[in-house]
Order: sequence, then structure tokens, then C-alpha cells
Amino acid sequence: MEIRANPNRMELSRLKRRLVTAKRGHKLLKDKQDELIKKFIDMVKQNKALREEVERELVAAFQSFTMARSQMPANVVEESLMIPTAKVSIDIKKSNIMSVNVPRIEISMEEGKNLYPYGFAGTSAEMDSAIRTLSAMLPKMLKLAEFEKACQLMADEIEKTRRRVNALEYVLIPQLENTIKYITMKLDENERSSRTRLMKIKEMVMQE
Repeated sequence: MEIRANPNRMELSRLKRRLVTAKRGHKLLKDKQDELIKKFIDMVKQNKALREEVERELVAAFQSFTMARSQMPANVVEESLMIPTAKVSIDIKKSNIMSVNVPRIEISMEEGKNLYPYGFAGTSAEMDSAIRTLSAMLPKMLKLAEFEKACQLMADEIEKTRRRVNALEYVLIPQLENTIKYITMKLDENERSSRTRLMKIKEMVMQE
């Protein structure tokens, strides 16, 4: 497929400049795509490791809760967890990675507050262990959410960049090259025709 263009030298120069720009843009986008993929793979590895860690700790916490429920009446478990004792503040900011705005979650917890929202007389050690584990997990769970969202945004940007790279590599650049080739051939053909006419005119003039 060719780009519609008038076969003249001005149009040829314009298309050659456009081809240079397209190739430069293709290289920049390709470099960006490669760097995005590299960072994406690193983030996926970190996300996988953190997810496995969080899942292991969640299993341990749920096992402790299960043991606590088996040792304590249901109403005591509910009353023990009814009133929170600590406040957590979350601030969501943005960080730029290769032109992708990914979230950055900052967490701050009140210090000096009792971790356990209950007295120790009527509760079991398993309940204490579950509360302690879940409290320590909160920053990790928020970090995991940050990684998950960042990976999603990076994957979207990689796909957009890939489509642009392919559009330049397989559509625009070949079209420009074919059109430049066509115009060059037309100009050469016109030049040969003009030279032939001039030679014929010269012959006719010399014969007179």
C-alpha cells in the first residue's frame, strides 16, 4: 500500500524527512518497550515473592483464629474484636516509571497504642498470635496491592507501546519507503523522457 503523493522533488524531500522521523520514533519506542518489559519482569518477580509470603502468613493467621474459636465461645471472640485500639492512616501518591504513573501507598500507624483490643483474661494465646500476625501483615498487604496495580498499569503501557511500534514497523515505514521508491522511479523516468526529447530537438535543429 502506498501513500498518495504527487511525484515531485518537494514531495520526495518531505517524505524522506518523514521517514527519518518515523525511524527515529520507532527506535525510541522500541527502546522504551524493552525497558518497560525489563522493569515489568522485575516487578512481577517481586510481586510473586511478596504474594507467596502474604499467603503463607494469612494461612498461619487463619489457623490461629480457627484454634482460638475452638477454644473460646463465639460471643467472646466477636466482643474481643469489636473495638479497634489503633488507627492507621494511608496516603496514596504517584510515582513515574517510564512515563507510567504507578501508585505509591504510604502507611502510618499510631505508636504507643495497645495492639490487642481486649484483655488477656478471657482470650487464648492463639487469638493473640493471630492478631499479632495480621497487624504485622497490613503494610505487606498494602505493598502487595501497590505491586498488583503497578503491574497492571505497566502491562497496559507495554501493550500500547507494542501496538505503536508495530504500526511504525509494519505499516507507516514500509508505506513511506514504497512511496519514496515510486516517486524516485517516476522522477527518473520523467528525467529520461525529458533528456530524450531534448536530444531529438537537438537533432532536428542540427538537421535544419
